Amino acid sequence: MRRKASLILLALAVFFAALSPLLRWYAFPRVAKVPAGQYQDMVLEAKDATLLDYGTMTAEKVDKVTVVQTLKGNVEASERIERTAGRDVVVWDGLSYVEGPDGEMVSRIPERYIFDAHTQEPVHATGESVDGDPVRREGIEFKWPFLTEKRDYEYFDAQARITEPIHYKGTQDFRGVEVYYFEQTIPWTKVPFPKTMPVEGITPESLAGTGTTRWYTTVRKFWVEPVTGAPVYGEEIHREELRGGTLLGDRDKVTAFAGHVKMREDYIRSTVDLVKSQRLVVALMSSYLPWGFLFLGVGLLALSLYLEARGRRPGDPSPTQAREPAPLSA
Repeated sequence: MRRKASLILLALAVFFAALSPLLRWYAFPRVAKVPAGQYQDMVLEAKDATLLDYGTMTAEKVDKVTVVQTLKGNVEASERIERTAGRDVVVWDGLSYVEGPDGEMVSRIPERYIFDAHTQEPVHATGESVDGDPVRREGIEFKWPFLTEKRDYEYFDAQARITEPIHYKGTQDFRGVEVYYFEQTIPWTKVPFPKTMPVEGITPESLAGTGTTRWYTTVRKFWVEPVTGAPVYGEEIHREELRGGTLLGDRDKVTAFAGHVKMREDYIRSTVDLVKSQRLVVALMSSYLPWGFLFLGVGLLALSLYLEARGRRPGDPSPTQAREPAPLSA
């Protein structure tokens, strides 16, 4: 009976030991993915900011500038692209909407971000755009890969339409969550005017006709939960200027916007709670269950060997001795 139980435990030990790497290296990369229909929004604020009054073309101090960012999964578009891409694809239709202290629109920039649901690598397909202009992204945007590593990544900047490294700066604790801190600096870069301007009658084409150009720089900061790859907090030290042209008169440049943009407190709390719940699910597949199955397999193997040893009592003849014939006498 003990021998039979030992064989059963041995079979279970082999099963769980084999299941451990299979779950981690085969099942997890295929199961863990960003949902195609996900919707999320974020509100950020820049207090005591500087904002351009397009009516007088002068920069003014304001109490607050609000940035509302939304990302909406486009399931129909993702399914259409998947048919030709041959992999799971997510299409996010995003909108960055900026409003001044009076609630009036300052700018609105839509974009479409297409990426691999498992790796978060960009997928190049028709419709990939920023403010209606076709782009070809390189690097990540909005979200880091599952199981983020302690290294630099390439990150796409939608304002400048360029990709620059975003540098890993260390591990920190953010409200009870272990996070990786990343930072990116975009130097002063000439960027296009938004297609939707805050003043009726002013268009990017009319501004271009004056010879005035728009320039932008930012220091982008993210605190990323590494298991899910989701940012739990973000900031930008953001500056924009208008330079040259007849629009500015005798001035070389004027500040269009300057402020330290931070996530609003209520959105910080909700984001941290959401990431904590998602982290548990991802950690189960990537760590807890694979290691648990491995330790279970080792434990069952040890128990199997123990029962096998107990089944052979001291003094019992070995199977060879039991089959040896008795000597014959004359």
